[in-house]
Amino acid sequence: MTITGGTAGDTPVDISRIPAREAAERELSKPMYHENDPSLLQRALDRFWDWVDGLFEAASTATPGGTVGLVAVVIVVLALIGALWWRLGTPHRTPATGGDALFDEAPRTAAEHRAAATRHASAGQWNQAVQERMRAIVRSLEERTLLEPRPGRTADEAAAEAGRHLPTHADALRAAARTFDDVTYGGRSADEPAYRRVEQLDTALERAKPVLATSSTDGFTETPR
Repeated sequence: MTITGGTAGDTPVDISRIPAREAAERELSKPMYHENDPSLLQRALDRFWDWVDGLFEAASTATPGGTVGLVAVVIVVLALIGALWWRLGTPHRTPATGGDALFDEAPRTAAEHRAAATRHASAGQWNQAVQERMRAIVRSLEERTLLEPRPGRTADEAAAEAGRHLPTHADALRAAARTFDDVTYGGRSADEPAYRRVEQLDTALERAKPVLATSSTDGFTETPR
C-alpha cells in the first residue's frame, strides 16, 4: 500500500498490508465514529426480535394456511387454556408441610374459630370465613368427644366420621367439607350464601344429638345418646 503526502514534493510511503489494516482499525475505533451506534441493549433486542421473526416465519411456513392458519391455531390453543383455567380454577399452591390437613396453626377452641369466622364475614372475606367456620365445626365435635382429636385429619375425613354419629347431617357435612376444599386447595372463591350454609350447619350441629350403634337380636339399631 502506498500513501502520498498532502504537500507537493512529499515522498510516497509504502506500508505493508497488516500495518495498514491495524492503522485503519485504530482510526475507526475512535469514539467520533461510533457516536450514533445502537447501545448493547438495543443490539440484543434487535437480535431477539430477529429470532422471534424467524421462528414465526418458520412456524407459519409449516402450518397449513400459512400465517392465517398459524393465527387460528394460536387462538384455539388460547381458548382451550382459558376453558381449562375457568373449569379448574386458579392454580393454588398448598403448603408443603400442611398437606390437606384441616388445621394448619396452633390449636384453638371452637369459640375462637367461630369468632374468627365472624370477623372475616364482617369484612366480606368469605373464603377465610368458610375455612374458620368449618374448623369451628370440627373442633366443636372434638370438644363434645364425638370426634377424637387427630392431627392431620382432612375436612373430608372429619365429615365422614361425624356423619356416622350425626347421620341426618351427613350430606350437609360432606357439602361443607367440599366447600372448604374448594376454597383452600382448589383455588375457588366462596360467596356469602356458601358461608351462610356452613354457618347454619354449625348452629344446627350444636343442637343435634348423636346416635350410637347398639346391638339387638336383629342386628344394629341407632339410638340417640
